Parts: sequence; C-alpha cells; structure tokens
Amino acid sequence: MSDVGEGRRARGGGAARRAERTAVRIECAKFIERNIPNLEILNEEALQIIEHNAETILEEIGVNFVENPAALERWKDAGADVQGERVRIPRGLARELCKTAPSSYVQHARNPERNVTVGGKGLVLAPVYGPPFVRDEGGRRYATIEDFQKFVKLGYMSKWLHHSGGTVCEPTDVPVNKRHLDMLLAHMTLSDKPYMGSVTEPVRAEDSVEMSKILFGDDFVEQNTVMTSLININSPMTFDGIMMGALEVYAQHNQAAIISPFIVGGAMAPVTVAGTLTQVLAEVLAGVAYSQLIRKGAPVIAGAFVTSIDMNSGAPTFGTPEASHVTYGVGQLVRRLGIPYRSAGGFTGSKVPDAQAAYESANSLNMGLLAGVNFMLHACGWLEGGLVSSFEKFVMDADQLGVMHHLAKGIDISENGQALDAIREVGPGGHYLGCAHTQANFKSAFWRTNLLDYKPYETWEEEGARDTVQLARERVARMLADYQKPAIDPGVEEALNEYVAKKKASMPDAFM
Repeated sequence: MSDVGEGRRARGGGAARRAERTAVRIECAKFIERNIPNLEILNEEALQIIEHNAETILEEIGVNFVENPAALERWKDAGADVQGERVRIPRGLARELCKTAPSSYVQHARNPERNVTVGGKGLVLAPVYGPPFVRDEGGRRYATIEDFQKFVKLGYMSKWLHHSGGTVCEPTDVPVNKRHLDMLLAHMTLSDKPYMGSVTEPVRAEDSVEMSKILFGDDFVEQNTVMTSLININSPMTFDGIMMGALEVYAQHNQAAIISPFIVGGAMAPVTVAGTLTQVLAEVLAGVAYSQLIRKGAPVIAGAFVTSIDMNSGAPTFGTPEASHVTYGVGQLVRRLGIPYRSAGGFTGSKVPDAQAAYESANSLNMGLLAGVNFMLHACGWLEGGLVSSFEKFVMDADQLGVMHHLAKGIDISENGQALDAIREVGPGGHYLGCAHTQANFKSAFWRTNLLDYKPYETWEEEGARDTVQLARERVARMLADYQKPAIDPGVEEALNEYVAKKKASMPDAFM
C-alpha cells in the first residue's frame, strides 16, 4: 500500500491524475477485424446467373478502352477481340487474369504502427474524397488548401479512422496542375497514417510515386505498397485513358488501386438490382484483369460506388434499400473473386448535418460493415451527395465509426463475458453497479462517445442547450487547437518541400 501512495505523491497526487486525464492523446485504433458474419443476400443460383451474364457482357457487348492505344494492344496480345476502342473479352479470360491479384495486402504508413491490412475480415476506414465545397459555421463555400490541411489534421486525430485518405476536399485556391503536390505534402507531413495518391493525370500519379520514394526510400516503395489510390470506371463500361494511365503507373510500381465502377442506378446502370450487379461485375472483371496485364500480382481492390436517382428530380439518393441490396450482392461476388472489396461510406444527400444526414449515413455505414467491405472511402465528412466536405459532419461520423468497431467485435463468450460470477454475487433483487465484475470491466464494457450528449435535461439546458451540430463545431475547434504534428525526419521533410517547390516552378499555373 505504501508503494502506491508514494507513487501517487511522486506524480503530484490528485492534480497530476486530473492533468493526465485531460492531456492531449493521439489515439488510433487498429483497423477493424470482423468477428461477425457477412450478410449474404444472394443464393448460389443467383450468383451463378449474375456471373454468367457478366461474362456474356464482356464477350458479346464488350467494354471501351478509350484514348489508350497501349491498352488495346495489351488486350489484343492477351487474346481479346479488339475492334476500334471496343474490347470483347472471351468468356473466362478476365476471370483467369484476375487470379494473380492478391487476396490481401499491407499498406505501409510512415509510422509502422499505423500500417493497415486490406482484405480478409479487415475493414479500413478512410475519410470523404473529392468535394469542391466545404461547410462550416460560415456556411457553404469553395474549399481552400487551408481547409484541406485542417481535414488532414482532424483525420490524424480521429481515433477510429485508420487512413488519411486522398482528396478530402478540392483546394480550389491552388492551380489544378499543382494542387496534387500540396495535398500529398499535407498527408505526408501533417499525418503519419496511410494515404492515397493522385489519379487526375498519369504524370500526377508519377509525382505521387516520386514523393513516396522521398518519404519511404526508393527500394521500399518498389517492394512494398505505400499508396492505395482510387481508379473510377466511367460506367457504363468505359475505361478512359487518364484513369487507366494512372492505374498503369501505380501497378507498375506495385502500388494499390481501387478499381471502382461509379454506379448511379437508372442513369449509369439498370434500374434493377440484378442488372446493376451484372454490369458492376463485368466492369470489375475487366478492370482488375487489366491491372494484372500491367503487372501480375499488382495489389487491387474491387470497388462499387453505389447510389440511385430520384425519378422525379434526377438527384442521387443515398441510404436506400436498393443501394444496400447492391452493396451486399457485390460483396458476395467480389469474395468469390478472392480480392479485397471497397464500398459504402457515410453517404447522404442532405445539404446540412441534420436528421436526414444521420439516417442516410447510418444506413450506409452499417451496410458497409455487414457487406464485408474491406476498404471504406467516404467514412466521414460526406454531405450534399459528395459535393461538400463538412467539418461538423466529419467529427460526427468519425465518432460513430467507434460503434462499427464495437459491433465488429461480436459477442464475448469467454468466462469473463459470461459473467456468471457477477450474477452469483448480485443474486435476485440486487444491482450490478458495485459488484466486482462491474468494477473490473466498467472502463471498457461499453462504447463511449466523444461527442453525443447523454446528460440530464437540467444540465444540458444549463450548458446552453446545444444540439449535435454545435457540439461537433466545438469539437472541431478543440481538436484543431490540440493538434500536434507527428514527428518526421527534418531531412525528409526538407526534401519533400524542395520537390514540391521545384515541380511547381517548372510549369505555369493552370485552372482547367
């Protein structure tokens, strides 16, 4: 007992303990490893029908590889029927080529403790990607590089996010041909989590590789995966030269690509779920197969961005049952291919982080967990159908990602989980608040929010009757004020800054 007392006095007693509780901690949970089953919505007969029909599309209708003569030559050499820019792939060829894609891979972070494994039962969560606008207490406006840097900082400080992401917002105050450099620099220096590379031109993908070599070393990058980048297919069934050019760069250097059809049911895919699943599978087969024509064994993720349209307004809809059906179905089809799966996110069409945003995002996030998704882009911050990155919704969503971690654990049926000792101790008519089992487990027994308000009404009213948006706004400010830049080798940071400065100076500004 005396040792404990002396230790407490040496640390300053109660004041020291209070200071320890309030000190800034940068926590990062390990990527999710599911201990719950996937939800499988298709029976074996349905799976075989969709797989057969997808092969029929590839063989009879074909896909377009546009503005990419080298891709056409590769397909011709592989045995496809190439007429103009149309590529018809014999039944079974694409699936055979897909067999060399790895079932999982490790993406390395500059802090090895932040490495993630993509595939298997894992789920890696990454933030919103691509919006040109941001929303904060000042309303909706075009995004800036300062906004971008703030989102990277928030992502770094968010416990339940495993990945820094890519274009968390589009910094419109930086020229189009140069902004990828500033974005990569922010991910590399303001965070030590894994990040994504640029895909908007092949040369920007090459810049991403070169900057990664400065950060990790040439040999390390050539032998390990340090980027996972998003390659969208122009659905229906079109593979453009810019995206495929970026894919070629990454595959050649053993860097991972998410090969993802962009599905808007009723516009870029059929209105029926089975028809959409068939088209998605055909596009995935062609895209993954092409990555393996570039380099056998190149790491890839089969993706599916899924939404439908409102038939009255033409606007995209999110959190719908049809989207869930497609997401569950694609998960089954991709698992049969034996490669990692990307889908879902905190999707909403709402203009502000309101009840609609919460309902739609909750539906979208949960379907991703249950569908067996391995890499979830847009896990937090998405608003207005992907046009807006919201600071408030970023922290609201990021808080809820903790729920997904806890759901994925499944039910503990160990001796401690069974809690028979507690039930014996308390007996009929008692309570569990003070029993030994509760005392031993209370710190970790339940998921705890860092945002939501569970206080009594009187306390809530006395503290200003703040709603969730106000609480989120205050949390954003607090997190940014507490931000501490992760350590980085000064020589590496200087080399990165020099590369960016030299590259920017080598070309005039372009905003198109």
